Amino acid sequence: MASLLDSVTVTRVFSLPITSSISPASKVPSVSARRISPVPEFRGLKASRKSSVTQSASLGTNLGSRFARGGRIVCEAQDTTAAPVEVPNISDSEWQTQVLESDVPVLVEFWAPWCGPCRMIHPIVDQLAKDFAGKFKFYKINTDESPNTANRYSIRSVPTVIIFKDGEKKDSIIGAVPKETLEKTIERFVVE
Repeated sequence: MASLLDSVTVTRVFSLPITSSISPASKVPSVSARRISPVPEFRGLKASRKSSVTQSASLGTNLGSRFARGGRIVCEAQDTTAAPVEVPNISDSEWQTQVLESDVPVLVEFWAPWCGPCRMIHPIVDQLAKDFAGKFKFYKINTDESPNTANRYSIRSVPTVIIFKDGEKKDSIIGAVPKETLEKTIERFVVE
């Protein structure tokens, strides 16, 4: 569950001197160095312990109303006590034992390090691995490092997600898709 952090106040100090003037050789008249409107300079964040903010700010309070009371920023932290699930990478040599001989269904994400959409889908696959732990196995396979497996399943585009059950390819999804799409596909093959 999210917890409420102290409010944060950002202090800005303004200053920017002009140290040069227009060249006298130019046709524009010379302008002497002068100080102009200040530009913000970042000096760091300061935590402010305002009991009125922390007591009145609750999860159900409208965020806009918090800003209306003096422009304070209130952050809600995520629970970081649980360790993130890291979906393991496998290679061509591990394919047979880890995927085809698995006793539970397996989701394999075919990806490549240069692929932008792959980076978008990684956190989704990681979250699904956490949600379906024990019911499903999850692996990633780098198509650049394991081209034999990618060729075997005719992977022409990454990311491609394939679901295997009892050593057979059951379904595939090509491209970065929403979590709900992968979730619905997984649920069709979950072993209860």
